[in-house]
Amino acid sequence: MIAPTMTTLNSPATLHASVVGDEAATGLATIDVEELARRCAIESERFYRGQSHDSRYSYELFRRALVERDETAWNYLFQHYSPLVEGWIRRSGAFVSSGESSEYFVVGAFAKFWRAVTPERFASFPNLASLLQYLQLCASSVVIDSVRAQSWAEMMPEDRISEQRVPRLSPDEEAMQRVDRQEFWRFIDSQLHSESERVVVYGSFVLGLTPRAIFERYTTLFESVYDVYNVKRNVLSRLSRNSHLRTLFGQA
Repeated sequence: MIAPTMTTLNSPATLHASVVGDEAATGLATIDVEELARRCAIESERFYRGQSHDSRYSYELFRRALVERDETAWNYLFQHYSPLVEGWIRRSGAFVSSGESSEYFVVGAFAKFWRAVTPERFASFPNLASLLQYLQLCASSVVIDSVRAQSWAEMMPEDRISEQRVPRLSPDEEAMQRVDRQEFWRFIDSQLHSESERVVVYGSFVLGLTPRAIFERYTTLFESVYDVYNVKRNVLSRLSRNSHLRTLFGQA
């Protein structure tokens, strides 16, 4: 599936086709979700071929998933729009440096979209184009947030200092550095609130594991890969505001 550009999504023809009148909306509400999904696929194919199309079916599928919280409708949406979202993610400038798979971010984008577009907020998205625009924003933000979280690995200075630029230390100085690192990790451990946080921090910054690898090792602690990412982001956000750490690294 070729992902349409934002300009295409906002074309007059698309916006016109997205308008749902009261009478038409009443008729759509009586269609079962499987038929809605089938018509959604048909109209999307017409769109990609540059033919006239009707986006009301896709919009109604979104409405049932987000307003009625219909799980079947949500599953159909995920299946239908995942290729589109994956295309957006792969074109993100931050994706290459993220170290994660595109599938991981697809799940994250849909999860973010689901939480953000509540039943009460759905009315602020008047057509399919506006929903897809917001889904694209969610896709971009989960990639950027992941890269920002990973950048906090710089809190371990020994991992970022080139050996060629560091003078050789005496045995006494090396011993002092080991003590400093132990004290550093004891302090970090004291700031962690749960076993899941300890696993994520240790796995990320000591073992160098990706969130996916952490999830595969500790499936009893996390429901999904995205849970690992959320824990990591929350811990790093909290530590970045810690006055002791900021003073320790000259950021106060």
